Order: sequence, then C-alpha cells, then structure tokens
Amino acid sequence: MREIHVREVEQAVCDLFQQANRVLPQDLTDCIVCARERETDELPRAIMGDIVDNLAAAKNLHVPICQDTGMAVLFCDLGQDVHLVGGDFGEAVDCGVRRAYRDGYLRLSVVRDPLRRVNTGDNTPAIVHLRIVPGDRISLTAAPKGFGSENMSALRMFTPSATVDEIEDWLVSAVRTAGSNPCPPMVLGVGIGGDFESCALQAKRALCRPVSVRNPDPFYREMEDRLLEKVNALDVGPQGFGGKTTALSVAIEPAPTHIAGLPVALNVGCHVTRHAHKTL
Repeated sequence: MREIHVREVEQAVCDLFQQANRVLPQDLTDCIVCARERETDELPRAIMGDIVDNLAAAKNLHVPICQDTGMAVLFCDLGQDVHLVGGDFGEAVDCGVRRAYRDGYLRLSVVRDPLRRVNTGDNTPAIVHLRIVPGDRISLTAAPKGFGSENMSALRMFTPSATVDEIEDWLVSAVRTAGSNPCPPMVLGVGIGGDFESCALQAKRALCRPVSVRNPDPFYREMEDRLLEKVNALDVGPQGFGGKTTALSVAIEPAPTHIAGLPVALNVGCHVTRHAHKTL
C-alpha cells in the first residue's frame, strides 16, 4: 500500500489545468503545422498560419490558447494499492481547479444550476471520471472542454442492423451540421458500443488519445482513415472558410454492447483540443 497525500493531487490538478490551457500537446501542434502546409488556397492557409502563431504566442506569453478555458474535466485512474490521506479526494480536485482558474486568470465558465444560470465564480465543480486500476499510482489527465465544440456533439442509438456505411454517413452529417461552430479544424472522438452514457464517455476519452496514435485494430484504424477523408471532403475548412482541413484527426473507441443495441457517440473537439497528463 502506497500513501499519497491529497495535497499532491490538488497541486497536480492545478498545474495540469493551467498547462493544458496554455500549451497544446506537441503531436497536435505538429499536426496543425502540417495541415497549414497542405492548404493550397490563400485564405485557409492564412487562417492556419494565424492558428499556429496563436499557439506560439500562448506558450511564450503564458496565456490561454483560447478565451473559452472550458469546463474542468478530469480523468483519474486510481491504483487500488493507493491509500489517499490528508483529506477528501473530491475536495482536493475542486481546490486544484479553483486555484488553477483563479490564479491562472482563466475564464470562469461554470454555472451552479443549468436553468437559473448563476456562475460559481471559480469554475468548480470539476467533472471527474474515476477508474480503479491495478497498481500504486494515480494517473491524472486534465481535459478542459470548451462548449463551442461540445455543443456540436451528438449521440444516436442505432439498431444492430445498421451498417458501417450508415454509421459513417451519420457521423459525417453531424460534422456537416456543425459547420464552423466548433472552430475547425476539429478533432473528432467517436465512441461505438457500450450503453447510452458510457458510449459518450468513450468518445470523450478518444479526444485524449494522441492524434499521432491510431486505433490498434486494423478494422477501426481503416474506419478512422475513411472518416477523416470524408470529413475533409466537406470543404468546411479552417474556421468554416473552406479548405482541405475540416478535421485534423478521428479517434474511435469501441466497447462491448448489448445484443439489441448499437450506440454511437461523437464528441467534437476544436483545434484547441487540450489535455495534459501526470502520474503520481
């Protein structure tokens, strides 16, 4: 049994949300730079150049990449041989988020009640997805999620008779409907299988997969490639002004499901699909 004080969790959460909001993962930055080079028309190439310049400025000036610094989403894999000491885990996470957003001058975007819309004033509470895993470590991934892209996400309960083509057509149609709203070029996370709520969670987890990593199953890897090609043929382009780059990446996460069901979820990420990771 390994003891970890909740103050370590609090500090890690604080650091991760500030880091994620200021610096994109290097593989995503590289993907954006490469996409700029693929654009042949002047306008989309210029827009991609502005995006690259914005990423560099945020990193150098220690300011947020985007004005929407998102809801604080935290993925936590908690080793079953860890004993948390010194306080409440949930409060430590929220304290870390509170410090990150207040001390880091990040926008406070969370309202306490969805209908009465009163701001909490510190971007808490965080949304925490917790898994118990083997080992004596805690793996934390901060994934602040802006709602320009989140609002364009979708879920559909297909019947098991649905074909791969029908699923792909629905996903492409959802991206077409999203248009410029999610600040393209997008990163697309797709969950297939599970049940209603777990399918959406799979899609969100998919957004945290490095864009340089493809699905290890050739069947789903080929599906990712086809979807990326179909989406980029829509000509939505950077910021919706047309071009070759509507999406930067598609990541599919499948899961076992019921014999009578086939849920499919699309979680849309903008070009600022942020996440930062640390293991304690």
